Amino acid sequence: MTITKTTSATAKVLGVNGNIVRLQMSDGQIMKNEVAFVCVGDERLKAEVLRINGNEADLQVFEDTDGIRFGDFVELSGELLSVSLGPGLLGTIYDGLQNPLSELAELDGFFLKRGRDVAALDPDRLWDFTPICKVGDVVVAGQVLGTVPENHIRHKIMVPFDATSEMTVKSIAEGRLKTNSTIATLVEPSGRSRDVPLVQPWPVRTPIPASMQQQRIVDREFPTQPLITTTRIVDTFFPIARGGTACIPGPFGAGKTVLQGLIARYCTVDVVVVVACGERAGEVVETIHEFAEMDDPRTGGKLMDRTIIICNTSSMPVAAREASIYTGITLGEYYRQMGLNVLLLADSTSRWAQAMRETSGRLEEIPGEEAFPAYLDSAIKTLYERAGVLRLADGETGSLTLIGSVSPAGGNFEEPVTQSTLGTVKCFLGLSYDRAYKRFYPAIDPLISWSRYREQLETFFETEVDPQWNEGVSAMHQLLRDGESIDQMMQVTGEEGISIEDYVIYQKSLFLDMVYLQQDAYDPVDVSVPLERQKETFLLCQNLIHRSYTFEEKEQARTFFTKLTGLFKNLNTAPTDSADYKRFRKEIIDLATTS
Repeated sequence: MTITKTTSATAKVLGVNGNIVRLQMSDGQIMKNEVAFVCVGDERLKAEVLRINGNEADLQVFEDTDGIRFGDFVELSGELLSVSLGPGLLGTIYDGLQNPLSELAELDGFFLKRGRDVAALDPDRLWDFTPICKVGDVVVAGQVLGTVPENHIRHKIMVPFDATSEMTVKSIAEGRLKTNSTIATLVEPSGRSRDVPLVQPWPVRTPIPASMQQQRIVDREFPTQPLITTTRIVDTFFPIARGGTACIPGPFGAGKTVLQGLIARYCTVDVVVVVACGERAGEVVETIHEFAEMDDPRTGGKLMDRTIIICNTSSMPVAAREASIYTGITLGEYYRQMGLNVLLLADSTSRWAQAMRETSGRLEEIPGEEAFPAYLDSAIKTLYERAGVLRLADGETGSLTLIGSVSPAGGNFEEPVTQSTLGTVKCFLGLSYDRAYKRFYPAIDPLISWSRYREQLETFFETEVDPQWNEGVSAMHQLLRDGESIDQMMQVTGEEGISIEDYVIYQKSLFLDMVYLQQDAYDPVDVSVPLERQKETFLLCQNLIHRSYTFEEKEQARTFFTKLTGLFKNLNTAPTDSADYKRFRKEIIDLATTS
């Protein structure tokens, strides 16, 4: 594919409507999604071409548009909106356009000035480059030329993804190189040479694998492995496939940010990309501080060492918020091409959709439902389709898992963003205000949530966990539904209106909810439960629930299950194989046996 055009163009401003600027071409050509700079005095405001009509075009400006006047000069770059891909991304906090916020803060202090354009990767940083290819080798797009160490991973430097033919290695470097250094020179069949830098650009709105599939370097695979989050309700009842898609919708205060943070820390991935897409600045600052200080259980370092944060809060420009999610997913795709497992957390896609709605309104496009653009559904599907599992030419497998949180106003799951997302993803973890109000964590409602990966991952769980695992999970899920029906009946008739048999079923469902579906996010043991311990806990719960109990009165049943719940909660917070764990387990079995 072509990233740059061969001719330059000049233009001037015709009008301004919020962050939308209309320009008129003086000469040359213009591309959709081309980067332009609106010149206001000494400031160059970055923008992107959204629509072209003859010799006129509309730009969305990624900065405050105050001061832009009719006739101002517009500089067209000839390049698509792109990000820089190379070593040094991990541990960095960027804005929606991949400007490192730490560098901007050093330049401007507390309040960031507009018009700043800072290099995404430190040009003076040195990297130890180890070549894999040698002079004379024939390579194609995406093939690995060499590696450099980046934190805990070996960062693969690849042939540019836009290469359209086989090329021969003419020369290749070795040793300590700067970020902007050339690491190899390749020769095309036509004889033209091409220098390959350590860092390559890629347009954010184009999936990376697209050009590589033409060279048969990658094949998209069906996800067959679960993303182990160590959160019991997710891994057991609503699993997410590694390389799959999921959404976490819920009202404000239901715990979306906490749940995403713990998934990022404990799940089975190599790289985490967090896109703070329009969230409140306070929540983003809290995430940044926690990730910087939090120990990483996978690497032994800090969680931030394998994390990239794209920070575009609600107080930042709307247009940059819309671009931020594409910046994040392109970085995720890049690490997936190295054979790594990547998790992208988008918080929240509702703010991203609202940014599109605002821009669409200013472009005077025909609105869809609730004034969202008519192409909202298509935009959401296109975004989530960029997740997936790829098998590379060297036999390695890389995955990109996309989990987006949705913040529907008033917790209304019928609004357009939630509905379009539900029609796209294969796992829905619906957060309930009522459960959050009761201090349940996670506040995932087991009666409205679902996962289409349950059937897809049946073989894994039956082989790696337990042969009867899926059957047992289905039975426990039915128990939760039966318990909810009985609870609704008691809301009308009271406990006197149901039989003691139904009351015991209700108590069993409540027990399962309290001891298995709920976890303590502040307890060092219960906050993260490995799959092996989940299996042991679930099978114990199942054994206790399937037992036949004889109670003469409902009060006797309530007392028994209350005591059983207390003992089981103590078991959940006891380290595996500790003396306390063995003692609580014995007390639970003794209590069940004598009742």
